[in-house]
Amino acid sequence: MSEDTADPGIAHIRASGTPWDIGRAHGAALAAPLRAFLDDGLARLGHLVDRPPTLPALLPSIAAHRDAVEAALPDLAEEVAGLADGARISEDEAWLLQLRRELTGYSRIRAGGDCTTYARTGPGTEPVLAQTVDLSGNLDTHIAVLETARAGSARRSLVLSFAGLLGYLGVNSDGLAVGINLVLGGSWRPGVPPYLAVRHLLDTAATAEQALKVLADLPLSSSRSLMLCDHERVLYAEHLDGDLRVTEAAPGALAHTNHYLHPDFAPADELNVFARNSSRRRLAAAREGIAALPGDAHAEDHFALLARPPVRVPDRGDIRAERTVAAAVLFPAAGRLHLRPGDPARSRTRVFTL
Repeated sequence: MSEDTADPGIAHIRASGTPWDIGRAHGAALAAPLRAFLDDGLARLGHLVDRPPTLPALLPSIAAHRDAVEAALPDLAEEVAGLADGARISEDEAWLLQLRRELTGYSRIRAGGDCTTYARTGPGTEPVLAQTVDLSGNLDTHIAVLETARAGSARRSLVLSFAGLLGYLGVNSDGLAVGINLVLGGSWRPGVPPYLAVRHLLDTAATAEQALKVLADLPLSSSRSLMLCDHERVLYAEHLDGDLRVTEAAPGALAHTNHYLHPDFAPADELNVFARNSSRRRLAAAREGIAALPGDAHAEDHFALLARPPVRVPDRGDIRAERTVAAAVLFPAAGRLHLRPGDPARSRTRVFTL
């Protein structure tokens, strides 16, 4: 149950049953906002690129990704179909909502900040994963928390979502938390979008070890780093062209921003120099900040770090520029998601608990 459901800026959607049932409940709850979002420059993609795309022009790419997801993750493909039915949009439009970042790629958008993530476990330390969510497109207008329970499984998940996404980051009832960072490298291709991969890990894995095994078998479409935290282990897995490199601290703390950290992948990093400098500053600040926090730090202590520059990326008034549109603190052992929507320096904390 959500401990705070009064704020109209966050839709809290409880959905259970088959994947189609869950998708339909999600779509029905957000039908009007999702249709308005799609009508706003084609899910705001038209505001982010110099040559606004059209849905017909994107259909071949959508179909290629859809085929890959249907082959690898048929349950989530079924959930996308349910989302379309519930929201009364076409299935192509529902897939577009899952694929916005994949369809724009990174050669067409000059990426800036895009999330600062850290996690920690250890003796005398409550396991925690915390991150900012830095996105373009003013997506803090479309924040939702999905509370899902799939038929046939006792596992439940709390998932942060933006504009119809089936997943972004989250925590499940087994005590696994998953965070995400954009890294840029390699060739982006039709496959499983990393946001759907996050949701799949929460649906299917109880531990970081299990999640890593599941992740290794997924044909990911694009470069990312995923942070995994459970009762005992913290690790991140960087992805580049079908390969993974894993860095672990068990017990201990890890932080990640937007440049590759593993020496095997660092030479392939294609983040532009200005964004890389920002990424390095945020990484240093996150490492210093988490080292200064006591093992029993409360969520508000973590938000104090997430809300400080340079970790918090300010709004510069440019819809194309990434800015912090939310900050989250997850306590996997407690199944709890603390969330500040929008600018975390200006918003209050909402708490959602499995």
